Amino acid sequence: MIKSMTGYGKSVVETDTGRTIVEIRSVNHRYGEVYVKMPRALLAFENDVRKAVGDRLKRGKIEVFVQREEAVGGENLPSVNIPLAKAYRDAFEQLKRELDLADPVTLPLILSQRDVLSAREEDGNEDALRGELLGAVRGAVEAMEAMRLREGEALFADLTARRRTLSDIIERIALRAPAMVAEYAVRLRERLTQLLSGTTLDETRFAQEVALMADRSDITEELVRFRSHLVQFDDTLKLSEPVGRKLDFLMQEFNREVNTIGSKAGDADTAALVVALKAELEKIREQVQNIE
Repeated sequence: MIKSMTGYGKSVVETDTGRTIVEIRSVNHRYGEVYVKMPRALLAFENDVRKAVGDRLKRGKIEVFVQREEAVGGENLPSVNIPLAKAYRDAFEQLKRELDLADPVTLPLILSQRDVLSAREEDGNEDALRGELLGAVRGAVEAMEAMRLREGEALFADLTARRRTLSDIIERIALRAPAMVAEYAVRLRERLTQLLSGTTLDETRFAQEVALMADRSDITEELVRFRSHLVQFDDTLKLSEPVGRKLDFLMQEFNREVNTIGSKAGDADTAALVVALKAELEKIREQVQNIE
């Protein structure tokens, strides 16, 4: 079943240590791009998040928003690096002596130095946190996939209905094809009769001209290819893999055949059918842009 590229999903994982909230939204995009916004404390897991999302969502501009709420008492405990603090104190005292300064070496000054005071993570906390985060990511992806599938069902219904319209129009054009040559022959004979003013018409030359026109306006190959594309269109819609790019390519092939048929159309009725065909193809192309 086809899937839409647009969607939204949210998941919350709650444990004794806190809550991890993940929201994912996606919009149409030619390729698959994943953007992750998360707290600094979780940045070590950014690549894990990006891979987990990219493995499931193949196409679209996908934004992932991560929040982390620590439980009361679940925060990492502060840790003091005593040797480093003493080293900073000694260094500052030496500077005071060398520069003959009277300013005292205070505790706030020492604590402001990098890595003197830091959060101490309990053993195994990193693995547990990664598991909670990726669990929330998978839940949000599942929710988004469900929305994408629901929208995909609506797209599938619309595309299959429009595909039937394409088939109907192309068969009407196929029925018009033989008449185009016959009508051209009638118009040509009438025109030549007027121009020749009673002079005998060279039937051999006339037949040659009609044959040339028939050859120039022959759309048999285009009709065969167009019908083949319709079969490929049906088969592609049934695939379980992402099909947006394949359908986009098929739309180009459809348009190529229609443009050729339009250039060969020699009568107003066929030209009108070609215009209707192009209009329907454009509507399908717009829908295809929404498919993963």
